[in-house]
Amino acid sequence: MVYSREEWDWVEGEWAYHLHGRSAFLSSEDFHRLQLWEGEAVPAEIIVNAMGAYFERRSKRPRPRSFVKVEHIAKDVAKGLKLREALQRGEAPAADFGAWSGVSEPLRSDPKARIAFETWQRLKASAPSPDAPGFLEHFDAERSARKELLARAEAMLGPETTPLRTELEERLIEAQLKPQSLVWKRAFQHHWELRIAEALGIPT
Repeated sequence: MVYSREEWDWVEGEWAYHLHGRSAFLSSEDFHRLQLWEGEAVPAEIIVNAMGAYFERRSKRPRPRSFVKVEHIAKDVAKGLKLREALQRGEAPAADFGAWSGVSEPLRSDPKARIAFETWQRLKASAPSPDAPGFLEHFDAERSARKELLARAEAMLGPETTPLRTELEERLIEAQLKPQSLVWKRAFQHHWELRIAEALGIPT
């Protein structure tokens, strides 16, 4: 696997995003670690998700380490790969409909949102392996159900989304991403969906 220029920009941009722009440029050691993952065919999306998991844990520590390097997300990358392998073997976890009880009102009482959630969870749990016939169609259906749920959530938040949008745009600028570039749009969509989900307790 060879990462595209956009994927490299996305990974670098995410790194800078989580460090609030303080380390917009990867060190030679960081770059080498990423090249190794590229050679091992680790999808860029797994690396980005691993960054999110690592920095979320780090933010909850009373005294997080001041020095951070890409190698620190290795365990999260490994977990992402194991999950991917489990999906390929058809060992996806069962649909978790019970998680809906943790969703905040008024979304939790919206029957259409509940249907979208259950559809998403059902498709997520029954995903075929990436090389199986119909995988792309199944993936598109799963994404569509999730987007429908998040769209209803965003509509219910209404004006409350304004400070979320402003804060996210400021973070992306701080990470030195070029406004409205392909990388900006990809990073914005990724973090916007996470913010909407977090605001109403939707599991990710």
